[in-house]
Amino acid sequence: MKIAFIGYGKVGAPLADRLQRLGHTVTLAARDAASEAVRHAQTRNPGLTPAPVEQAVREADIVFLATPYAAASEVLAPLADALAGKVLVDCTNPVGPGLSHGLDSRTSGSETLQALVPKARLVKAFTIYGYENFEDNVFPGYDVKPCMMFCGEDVEAKEIISGLLTDLDWDPLDIGGLNQALHLEHMTLLWVRFVRVQGHSPGLVWAALKR
Repeated sequence: MKIAFIGYGKVGAPLADRLQRLGHTVTLAARDAASEAVRHAQTRNPGLTPAPVEQAVREADIVFLATPYAAASEVLAPLADALAGKVLVDCTNPVGPGLSHGLDSRTSGSETLQALVPKARLVKAFTIYGYENFEDNVFPGYDVKPCMMFCGEDVEAKEIISGLLTDLDWDPLDIGGLNQALHLEHMTLLWVRFVRVQGHSPGLVWAALKR
């Protein structure tokens, strides 16, 4: 598949790298093809190709949004037409002062972004953990894979993302519609408090055990 990344820092770059190595065509949506962020991503994987933002989005089947949440609205608003019909993977999390929810838990960041690009098929995924687990999600010695929860309204789009998660060695768990995104954002905050504040291992993940 053709996949474009808007944002390729600590979260986006390892995902872009691994998806390209799985055989997907991965493009970095870049305002400046010579930027430090592009160079850093290409140092990791020379197979990642930059392209102008709108071109990258229009030519993609799937678009990953992996910018800071504060920048997401400004980035997405001009791309509403280009994103029509595209699967949009929202990897962002609104974080407020003191590791609070950035929208005061009134609504989720994902629902706010979906309203900006109503014709995009938005799926909230690749959140709930820090970037370390996108670099390496292998846990030797365990008989279960780490769980990655995701949600969205479009059934087909979720099936596509579930497939990518499986290919990336996650145990995908569909938790429902986009109204569930707020809970995923709170799970991210919980992980951040555990790890960044309390000092637990950044390799901390959840598993979905089934009987």
